[in-house]
Amino acid sequence: MNEVATKREAGTAALLARVRHIVLFAALGAVGTLAHYAVLIGLVQGGLAGPVLSSSAGFLVGGLVNYQLGRRLVFRSSVPHRSALAKFFTIAGIGLMLNALLMALLTGVLGAPYLPAQILVTGLLMLWHYAGNAAWTFRAARPARAPAEG
Repeated sequence: MNEVATKREAGTAALLARVRHIVLFAALGAVGTLAHYAVLIGLVQGGLAGPVLSSSAGFLVGGLVNYQLGRRLVFRSSVPHRSALAKFFTIAGIGLMLNALLMALLTGVLGAPYLPAQILVTGLLMLWHYAGNAAWTFRAARPARAPAEG
């Protein structure tokens, strides 16, 4: 087999591995999403808060669920909790602001029903959370390279 074909196969295998990883992240993220939506619907339907505040509260609950599932099952991270939690909640905090902004835009400005709006926002933010957590939160530090001699 020639070198070009070997590189192509390696690239395809790496792409498929990344896709499987994102699918696992999304599938386990569905558990956190269920917690998020339970809080959202409970608060709105119970008349305790409006869609934006309810969505934000649900987002926080879902985030706590997703941290544990992501750390243990998706990324299998050995990054210490102190570091990982701070990074996770930085990514989640930005996601929370994006969630509130998008929900306010969709439900308040555009008048969309809150559940379809939240479904759309959840899909968009899943990509944000995966990228941030894969690239920063749960990525193990790479060992320092020895300086080249010469």
